[in-house]
Amino acid sequence: MEEDYFSIDAILAENQKIACRFTIDIPDMGHLGGGGERDITRASTLQLPVWLVYTIVLSNWADMIMPPAFGSKVRNALKAEPCSVRLASLVGAGGLWYGFGKTILEMLADEGKQEMSNLLTNTFRKRLVEVIDQAQHFAALGPAGGVGPTGDSAQSFREGLDATERELFALAQEGSKRMKRWYEESDKPRR
Repeated sequence: MEEDYFSIDAILAENQKIACRFTIDIPDMGHLGGGGERDITRASTLQLPVWLVYTIVLSNWADMIMPPAFGSKVRNALKAEPCSVRLASLVGAGGLWYGFGKTILEMLADEGKQEMSNLLTNTFRKRLVEVIDQAQHFAALGPAGGVGPTGDSAQSFREGLDATERELFALAQEGSKRMKRWYEESDKPRR
């Protein structure tokens, strides 16, 4: 996390709340959960910001509950067909699913780290092919960028992408347009 200190994407990815189940009683800290209780009791569950969860989990005061964006339902859907999952709708803050996953990964034990790492890596690898393919397809539609029903499908596709994937989509689309322009210009007869 320290290497991402000045990264806006890292800040946005950490702008999430995570449920924690406390393993000990903590007196005079009930205000953390925003409730009216004075104390945090053992086995109580609170939604806390990521920056606070680091300290609480690493101090063994609470156990982190896996966020729904990485729960079994999402993991199973990603294993079955990664391209069908709209990652942007799983987390807030601009759809930084991979960034949030990296944040969660840092708080997991070794066994959980490996599983989360595999999930993030495999999802990215499998979706990258589709992202590049779609970027090239929509770039080939010309300067209109796919206005009309095709443009609607391009917009719909982009809206389901994680912020990292959207950035790669834009880069691939621009690269494809430049390649096409270069090819057309080099095809002209020289005088």
